[in-house]
Amino acid sequence: MTVKSVYSRRGLMLVISSPSGAGKTTLTRRLLAEDDEIVMSVSATTREARPGEEHGKDYFFVSHERFKEMIEGDELLEHAVVFENRYGTPRGPVMDALGQGRDVIFDIDWQGAQQLDSSTRAIDLVRIFILPPSVKALEDRLKKRGQDTEETIRKRMAQAEAEISHWAEYDYVLVNDDLDETFESLRNIIRAERLHRERRPGLSEFVRNLQAERQ
Repeated sequence: MTVKSVYSRRGLMLVISSPSGAGKTTLTRRLLAEDDEIVMSVSATTREARPGEEHGKDYFFVSHERFKEMIEGDELLEHAVVFENRYGTPRGPVMDALGQGRDVIFDIDWQGAQQLDSSTRAIDLVRIFILPPSVKALEDRLKKRGQDTEETIRKRMAQAEAEISHWAEYDYVLVNDDLDETFESLRNIIRAERLHRERRPGLSEFVRNLQAERQ
């Protein structure tokens, strides 16, 4: 066994959550652009495809009947109802990616993270929560985006309060005061988690071979 084989590993399930406007989307896009060992989980949904969306790339677009079959057949790692449509994470593609040593990012909230925790190996899961530096900063970011009405911003702020209350359920919590610094902290977390002993299947054999050399 070579030293290089010691670093072969099982992939991570990266849950990155944050209130809207705290920076999760920007950070996720940077990770995907800079690291080819990271992929985005593609969700299944019962809603209709929007112009420009592709089946299998943006979402797996399925019927309500098929989605029900996926739930009953334990084909989903997690699922939820959002605005009368169902969304869920297909188990197969995620397990395939993990087995190939690729990390999978999940765009889900604390409820989805809880479902993942109960439906997968705990060692695969790494939960990271992104906080804004202040409530005012979060509100200012939402207003500067210019995408929402005042009413929508008020709803997002109320939702943010509920989401932040679950911060302690995450393994890591980062305060996004400086985007570059936060991104570097995020990268450091991933680097360290990739070296976790239980994610490196070749390590035990390598150590046994080292010990055998002394006999």
